[in-house]
Amino acid sequence: MIDAHCHLADRAFEADLDQVVERARAAGVEAALIILEAGHEAEEAQARRVEARWPSVRTAVGVHPHHAHRFAGDGSAAASLVRQQIAGSPAVRAVGEIGLDYHYEFSPRDVQQDVFRAQLDAARDLDLPVVVHTREAEDDTLAILREAGAVRGVLHCFTGTTRLARAALDLGFYLSAAGIVTFPKADDLRETFRIVPLDRLLVETDSPFLAPVPFRGRRNEPAYVARVVEALASLHGLETGELAARTAANFRRLFQP
Repeated sequence: MIDAHCHLADRAFEADLDQVVERARAAGVEAALIILEAGHEAEEAQARRVEARWPSVRTAVGVHPHHAHRFAGDGSAAASLVRQQIAGSPAVRAVGEIGLDYHYEFSPRDVQQDVFRAQLDAARDLDLPVVVHTREAEDDTLAILREAGAVRGVLHCFTGTTRLARAALDLGFYLSAAGIVTFPKADDLRETFRIVPLDRLLVETDSPFLAPVPFRGRRNEPAYVARVVEALASLHGLETGELAARTAANFRRLFQP
């Protein structure tokens, strides 16, 4: 299994990072993609700690839409910061997470869009995939991805509509399932994941957030990605081992770790 999206550089893991890594590896999680906020020195330092203990982990760097306001009027500055950090980080395999979030709107929508476009341009220039966050912004996310042209990537922690899923698949994107797919009231989301082809499916924890059943309410961690694998295997009528192997192969195809 591979956890395609986690925040192991978050302060939530600072005190027991070694134990979290040990539990993940004991659960059969062979690798993970750690998401880093561009310019966040503490996260970058903690990611290096993880890499020392778990050499197969890789990272992604980007400016989250929540933080886009820091680059108001100059989206290119966000992209420049991302490029600079990637140049000094051999473990980076993607630009992300980037995108749009109209639920909280911690940053104005036009600023989010500007920063998103600039980072998509950087990813295309660097020939890296993108990790996209989209919440209550389906139309604008799709429009900007279509404008961007030749970019590849994943819509992470997918909770969107079937319409968004089909459109993203048409653009060549992968869809990643997180712990929400295990929640009792997530029937619509599970039905959407039934239509996702097995060669476009990823699994993630988005830890420390969104712990799956039966760990809901606790801090999430990469070891729990096994529960997401079990849920998707059931949806697709596969053994858990086969689903784990297929999603791991998809991860390697997209991120070339």
